[in-house]
Amino acid sequence: GVFYEVVQSFPRVEENVEVDSYVSSHRWRRHSESLKSVDTNRASMGQDSLEPGGFTDLLLEEGHDNTTQIEEDTDHNYYTSRTYGPYDSTSRDLWVNIDQMEKDKVKIHGILSNTHRQAARVNLSFDFPFYGHFLREITVATGGFIYTGEVVHRMLTATQYIAPLMANFDPSVSRNSTVRYFDNGTALVVQWDHVHLQDNYNLGSFTFQATLLNDGRIIFGYKEIPVAVTQISSTNHPVKVGLSDAFVVVHRIQQIPNVRRRTIYEYHRVELQMSKITNLSAVEMIPLPTCLQFTSCGPCVTAQIGFNCSWCSKLQRCSSGFDRHRQDWVDSGCPEESKDKICEKNIDTTETPLYSTTTLLPTTTRFRVLTTTRESSTSHLPTSLPTEDDTKIALHLKDNGASTDDSAAEKKGGTLHAGLIVGILVLVLVVAAAILVTIYMYHHPTSAASLFFIERRPSRWPAMKFRRGSGHPAYAEVEPVGEKEGFIVSEQC
Repeated sequence: GVFYEVVQSFPRVEENVEVDSYVSSHRWRRHSESLKSVDTNRASMGQDSLEPGGFTDLLLEEGHDNTTQIEEDTDHNYYTSRTYGPYDSTSRDLWVNIDQMEKDKVKIHGILSNTHRQAARVNLSFDFPFYGHFLREITVATGGFIYTGEVVHRMLTATQYIAPLMANFDPSVSRNSTVRYFDNGTALVVQWDHVHLQDNYNLGSFTFQATLLNDGRIIFGYKEIPVAVTQISSTNHPVKVGLSDAFVVVHRIQQIPNVRRRTIYEYHRVELQMSKITNLSAVEMIPLPTCLQFTSCGPCVTAQIGFNCSWCSKLQRCSSGFDRHRQDWVDSGCPEESKDKICEKNIDTTETPLYSTTTLLPTTTRFRVLTTTRESSTSHLPTSLPTEDDTKIALHLKDNGASTDDSAAEKKGGTLHAGLIVGILVLVLVVAAAILVTIYMYHHPTSAASLFFIERRPSRWPAMKFRRGSGHPAYAEVEPVGEKEGFIVSEQC
């Protein structure tokens, strides 16, 4: 990757970026036979016809076969791409002639049009669906791509991009080079006009555009491609054509207090064939349904869209576990809950996916890891990279053990708590009964219970012998006669 300066950015640009990559196997595969008959609803933005001036200086050479050249739909799990050759009328229909648009809505970005390796944030007037997520802000870069991530960092070329033609373009080397964009409320068009490669100016100028529509479709249009894209050098800058998205994982660093590291994992990438990118060609990418579109449990767990959709009742969200909300999904224990795939209420199947699939085949995709670091308590950024190895995705994506152990401990604690309450209640009942019996015996000394306890009460007094004295009928002298059980009691007593 290469470093880009981001102007007009908020929040602040993240520093200290580290990138690692590895290959991991995907668990799904789509087939989109049903999409081939879908009306593409061309992105001509109300143009009834393409005026002759739209493609001046790019006339087709005589003698070429001008029959329709449409590549077969290519399935990319999240998108289906269609490539239209230079001799297909559709490629012209997909090109948006910005010069014919309302001038007050077409903006020339002054900074991007006169700098190298710069990027600027642009607000959208509509919600743009990207991998099932709705975006209202993007970052346009001079290098022929759009960055779509929420975490702004300097290595924008690594992941989370929409790239009609990512290369080492430098608009500052020519006065004719501009970066323009147009937003009419339903679509955003970003066009790189007459831009040159910084490390090979003599190859000529490139003119191409990317159109983002509010239904999620993405269109790449190419007007001027003076050289085969496969021949563009990637020594000083990555060369890419396609899409990418990733999720962010935030975790603490024990060695550095109050500092958290953000690791960006690329979970999917669309790589288009560069050899098909020529003058007058176009690529149309149609979004496929994702788990995020379902808003209730029943349709989520019964969806047949090529993803393993699961419902998380805590988040009230449907997901395959791999999207931009990955950390919330794991932190809320959704992977453990989703194993049952049982809804609390009756399954409602009234909500059905837009498309369905019939076959699931394994495929592979490339994962990339991009790591940034930020301080959680202040806005100051660390000046050096922590030494902790954060490239092992297994450490951050465990759906495991901790949830199970916590659940068992919680059940055990609940059992002990209930037993303690029962014990206390029994003790209170015993004490209350003893108090009631004592009160009863006190007020009823001749009762059977009272006599029972009196008869069995051991005496602590010595046995006495009574004898008459002084002739008084109620008087008797008492003389101890030794330790004996019970008393010898005179009738006069």
